Amino acid sequence: MNDTKKLSWLDALHVYLEPASWRMLCLGFSAGLPLLLVLGTLSFRLREAGIDRSTIGFLSWVGLAYGFKWVWSPLVDRLPLPLLTRWLGRRRSWLLLAQTVVVAGLIGMALLDPQLALEPVVWCALVVAFGSATQDIALDAFRIESADAQHQAALAATYQTGYRLAMIWAGAGVLWVAARASGADETAYQHAAWQTAYLVMAASMSLGVLTVLLSPEPAQRDMPPARNAREWLQSALVEPFAEFIRRYRWQAALILGLIAVYRISDVVMGIMANPFYVDMGYTKDEVAAVTKVFGVIMTLLGAFIGGVLSMRLGVMRILMLGAVLSAVTNLLFAWLATRGHDLTALVWVISADNLASGIASAAFIAYLSSLTNVNYSATQYALFSSMMLLAPKWLAGFSGVYVDAHGYEAFFNSTALLGVPVLLLVWLASRILPVAHAGADAKATH
Repeated sequence: MNDTKKLSWLDALHVYLEPASWRMLCLGFSAGLPLLLVLGTLSFRLREAGIDRSTIGFLSWVGLAYGFKWVWSPLVDRLPLPLLTRWLGRRRSWLLLAQTVVVAGLIGMALLDPQLALEPVVWCALVVAFGSATQDIALDAFRIESADAQHQAALAATYQTGYRLAMIWAGAGVLWVAARASGADETAYQHAAWQTAYLVMAASMSLGVLTVLLSPEPAQRDMPPARNAREWLQSALVEPFAEFIRRYRWQAALILGLIAVYRISDVVMGIMANPFYVDMGYTKDEVAAVTKVFGVIMTLLGAFIGGVLSMRLGVMRILMLGAVLSAVTNLLFAWLATRGHDLTALVWVISADNLASGIASAAFIAYLSSLTNVNYSATQYALFSSMMLLAPKWLAGFSGVYVDAHGYEAFFNSTALLGVPVLLLVWLASRILPVAHAGADAKATH
């Protein structure tokens, strides 16, 4: 389990002050902003607009765009963009293009009213999800290529901090803006209020755009020139996956299995969290206040703890801790379902959930980064992060049907049980993969 070279506490803390860490904070914000706006926040908006839970659950399949991003990741990895690539470089040009697509989709979601026509809103959400997934591909490669393997945990932690801050802004912040724009009656659905909130979110993407424009491009890695289309397809599409299988052999199946289910408890539960708040009688202001104050504090603390402990104790130990905490916090939501409208209980549950998620995510991102060969960073990381979401997002589509049939308490208990196999997979991976990790790290430093 001791898979990371230990740093002193002072050295481990100092890396957070480096420019690369600050860039990852801002770019993490840009990456995290769109996710809830097409999933959790959208589900709150749709539930308030009177859309039934089953429909909301199935609409969460918009998030499957993140699960299939490996399909076009080789293009992001290798294909230059006319004019943009010459100006900004390979990674930053794709980042800027993807951010532009996200902004356009968010503006569309702002202007359209789901009460009048749901389908156009869904199409705009798909545009946002596609742009966001493309941004993730380019940004993961940008992050991995910006530092050596020893610093990946710190970059993952600052990236995750920015990501989680954006999710709080896209969750609590958008509710707070919508509540302010609603006037006196904030419990009733008002399209104009949500329009204002989504336009503010579109404007918030400017932080990521400015960071891309002001950041240095990572050192370009020379790729062997392809003599024909067949060789290009071989190097861009086949070789990244084949290299991973060659490197880990039969252990690749275990790695991919762990990746596929590690966040399943949180992802499946998260789709029904906002409809749960609405049905329990919490107002937009209450949910925003709790997640904004306590969510921010605990998210920052969780990502910081996860990054430091991963560097000090090893990623696999913190992966196990994160898996345990994720399951336990889902049980807390089951308890919350028995409390009715209890604001104090909501504070404690959301605080615990954000702390656990911050710890687990920082360790998991560092783990995924350690698996990639830097020559195929965009494609391989896209494969890993796609697998992380594919099964959970598909299963989450049925969450509304399950809640309608069994209620919220049974639903949250069931999502906690989904985390049990994860503990076994982390334990197995920690016992059989140390040598493979060392090989991956060696590759990443060349």
